[in-house]
Amino acid sequence: MGEFVCRVADANGRVFSHVEAAATLDEARQKLADRGLFIYSVKSRNSLVSGFFGFRKERKIGGNDFLILNQQFNTLIKAGLPILRSLDLLATRATAPKLRPVLTQIRDRVREGKSLSEAVDEAGVFSKVYSTAILAGEKSGNLSGVLDYYIAYQRVSTGVKKKILSSLAYPVLLIIVAAVIVTYLVTAVVPKFALLYNDLGVELPGPTRLLIDITVGYRLYILSGLLLFLLSAIGVFFWSRSEQGGVAFDRILFKTPVIGETLLKFQVAQFCRTLATLLTGGTPLVAALGTSAESITSRLLKGTVLRSTQMVREGESLHTALSASGVVPDMALDMIEVGESSGALAPMLNSVAEFYEEEVSLRLGTLVSLIEPVLLIFMGVLVAFILISLYLPIFSFSITSAPK
Repeated sequence: MGEFVCRVADANGRVFSHVEAAATLDEARQKLADRGLFIYSVKSRNSLVSGFFGFRKERKIGGNDFLILNQQFNTLIKAGLPILRSLDLLATRATAPKLRPVLTQIRDRVREGKSLSEAVDEAGVFSKVYSTAILAGEKSGNLSGVLDYYIAYQRVSTGVKKKILSSLAYPVLLIIVAAVIVTYLVTAVVPKFALLYNDLGVELPGPTRLLIDITVGYRLYILSGLLLFLLSAIGVFFWSRSEQGGVAFDRILFKTPVIGETLLKFQVAQFCRTLATLLTGGTPLVAALGTSAESITSRLLKGTVLRSTQMVREGESLHTALSASGVVPDMALDMIEVGESSGALAPMLNSVAEFYEEEVSLRLGTLVSLIEPVLLIFMGVLVAFILISLYLPIFSFSITSAPK
């Protein structure tokens, strides 16, 4: 008998975590469903513990391999092949070898009589958005059309993330290289010069004394400070992974000038695009909101969406429910209100996502263009100060010892 950590909601809309004892994942889900609970997620407690220490057994499948898989699957369905036959072909001829055992498992579940969405959900390696989109396609009888929407969503989301990562790659690389150079100079070069000047008994200029005092005389204090900072950062990281800590950390982070607003808009853009994709595929609004909340990494925004889900279930409009928390930007709320009034909520959500994604890209590009020269100048001045301070006594000694 194992234990499963479940995130569920009751008939009143109250969302809470619960530990369920069961032999299998299916049994845990069945017990929760029998009690009338709405299930957001069910995870083995053992897998959570192993994941906490970095040994996660299951990893969500995404990226280019997943995109190609969906394109192949959709092409086979459009060609008129039954789902089971399409899965047979993909299980033996998938481009990525790591996907083949997963596809084999899904095919076997479908062959046993389960729906495709159930089989995908039980695989445990695909996002909740994907399984919900497939479920909507099955219910509407338009699985191919829903897959088209999902493929477009995946292309845009992946492209935005790649663009952001590529813009941040050079500054990160610059910081790493500069840190390595400075660390080498301070830990290996400066102490040797300090010993040399001590043996020679040379009177050291002010910059050289300052450099040696900082890197040699006060090394223990500096290392202690760095260690304390590192431990504090690790403590803040684990605190931010908790439920209450994550919400508090996000509130602080989103209020940070420039960076906070950019991060919030990126999260809102991801939420809007996910919700628009599910609504376009035929998923009801309440179910789409619950699934979209699972795709949000920010605990603050996720909690906002979950509370909004309950308010929408009780009859409130989406923009009213989202505005109650004061987290979602005003422009997004205004556009959502217009979308609801005009009956074009999904297209309007896509517009919000596109607008914020473009704004995030522009802001990041501007920040990177400012950060790069600042970093280069700062590190250049720092390295120049270290080198000049090291060789300044040699120049002074050469001048004083020169024959007159």
